[in-house]
Order: sequence, then structure tokens, then C-alpha cells
Amino acid sequence: MVDPGPGILLIADPFLKDPNFLRTVVFLCEHKKEGSFGFVLNRKYENTLDELIPDLDNLKLPVYYGGPVQLDTIHFLHQYPDEIPGGEEVIKGVYWGGDFEKVVEMLKNGTADPNKIRFYIGYSGWSDGQLDNELKEKTWLTVAGTRKLIFHRDPQEIWKDSLKQLGGDYEMMINFPIDPQLN
Repeated sequence: MVDPGPGILLIADPFLKDPNFLRTVVFLCEHKKEGSFGFVLNRKYENTLDELIPDLDNLKLPVYYGGPVQLDTIHFLHQYPDEIPGGEEVIKGVYWGGDFEKVVEMLKNGTADPNKIRFYIGYSGWSDGQLDNELKEKTWLTVAGTRKLIFHRDPQEIWKDSLKQLGGDYEMMINFPIDPQLN
């Protein structure tokens, strides 16, 4: 377990009942006194990018549900620091935000690998002290984020693979039922 901060993954406890975060992994981009901010990595949104933003014909790229806050906003993580100006490095090789028009241009002309860019609708946010309280209540497990987990080829496996990264007894949690009372 590591302290929360930019680049940390919050792994939902197997028994967390909140439907917004059931078996999710959140990538923290910011953790300050005023609050924390990140994106759910492993929950696909029902629409593709071209369905959400006009003029993006043929960009049928997946969009992920970043969290329940401001569902009228699109955010992105990427691995193109030199090509996409304005991004903020969260961990080595992973950037948050930047010039959205440049991202679209690169995707349209084929100079960007869509597997190195992830789009999110909304985000996950915590007010001052809220995330720290949730961590004390053991709502979340924490582990350092990796590019492999953030840009995982199979988002359905991110929760399990994040727990595997913790190792030991945490790995057993992978097989826990969502509701142990149903066992």
C-alpha cells in the first residue's frame, strides 16, 4: 500500500457497494489539500468518441466512464508529450490533458496510435479530506500506477491485474464474490 498522490491507483475494495465504483480502478492525477481528482480506468462508456463529439466522423474510439462528476466533459490520458502540447506528466510516460484539437488531428491523419490515448467522460473527485477518510475506512487499496495498467488492452482485467500487482493475500481477493452473502 502506498500513500495517495498523483500516479497512484485506487483499487476498489471487493465489497464496495457504491455502483459508481464497484470493482473499479481509479488513476489519481491530482491529490492536494483542496481535494483529489482522477479517472476510472476500467469502465467503458456506452458511446464512442464520434458519437459524443460532432465532426469526429470515423473516430469510433472507446470512451471510458471517468467518474460521476461533470459528465458533460471529456478528458484524456496519453503517451505523446512532444506531439500534444499542454499535457501534464502524471507518471513517467503518462500525460493528462493537453491540446484536444491536436489529438483529434493526430488521430484523423493516423500519426497517433489510438492505444496510446484514452478518453474519459466525467471524472472522479473528492473534496478536502474525503479521500483520506475513505482510505482510513479501507474503501480503497493503493498501488503505484503503471503505463501497462493505465493503457491495458483489456479494461475488464485492470481491477484483477491491479490486485495482482499488490501480491500476497490481495491476490486472493480477485475471486471474492461481489456479495459474499449470496455464497
